[in-house]
Amino acid sequence: MRIDGLQCGHFNRQAFEELRAGGLGCVTNTIAVWENASETMAAIGRWRHLARENADLVTIARTTADIEAADASGRTAVLLGTQNSSPIEDRIDFVELFHDMGLRVMQLTYNIQNALGSSCYEPEDSGLTRFGRNVIAEMNRVGMVVDLSHVGDRTSYDAILASQRPVAINHANPRELFDHARNKRPEVLDALAEHDGVLGLSMYPNIAGPYADTLDKWCELVARTAERIGVRHVGVGSDLGRFMTMTDLDWMRRGRWTHGPEYGAGSPDRPGMVEDPEWFTTSADFAAIPGALRAAGFSAEETEALCGGNWLRLYREVIDLTS
Repeated sequence: MRIDGLQCGHFNRQAFEELRAGGLGCVTNTIAVWENASETMAAIGRWRHLARENADLVTIARTTADIEAADASGRTAVLLGTQNSSPIEDRIDFVELFHDMGLRVMQLTYNIQNALGSSCYEPEDSGLTRFGRNVIAEMNRVGMVVDLSHVGDRTSYDAILASQRPVAINHANPRELFDHARNKRPEVLDALAEHDGVLGLSMYPNIAGPYADTLDKWCELVARTAERIGVRHVGVGSDLGRFMTMTDLDWMRRGRWTHGPEYGAGSPDRPGMVEDPEWFTTSADFAAIPGALRAAGFSAEETEALCGGNWLRLYREVIDLTS
């Protein structure tokens, strides 16, 4: 089973064919970053139509049984996910309603503080709010994965401790290996591992730095991270943005909350789009990762865990509401 913990680009039949070429049994998509409830419902509607139109290649998954069935049938399961809690519009009841519509992964904050907690770009992280704790409890209750990828370090740490189920950091890297605000400090990763969560390592050059240069270098990132927090707690979260444009990137960075420039994971020196690594330009390139991990010294069992088994275990514990 091969699983990509997060992609943020546009999906169409070509993208679905690339998922199949990469042997991916499951991928988490991004249906919202700043969108409100009605906009996110419209996105779910579009995805249902897209899945019906391409039912030979993909299906929307609600359980791990759906994921396993899709993989067994030669298709890719799509877990509907958001990179912000904006769709719930600060209404606790909307968590269950969106779960009923198929949403299975929700990031608590995106690139600015909200009612749940702080983002990774705030100058001061005030931590998880009372509302944030209530939302996490509701996500635990209904079976929705708590994602902390763009969330500030203190808020992330608070969230890991507040959650009764394992959480995900589905597209970030260790800050001790590449110093970037989007990457996680050691104490956060220690807490993540202690509470049986999973970190999805990204190839996105802005947050992977030199580890994105080659597949071998990225496997070094995997090896160093696995040595630090254990193989059981590491997966792949590419953050691939297939078919994205600068207009898309500007929306993701600025949303509706600013008229000024925002660089997200970039910087004034790197304000625009960065090219994907030559070795990972589409989902089809996922096919080379298992062999490269074996060559880097991981066993067959470890490679299976890193490439998807760890995500599947977390999904069972969260989405399927197992104890």
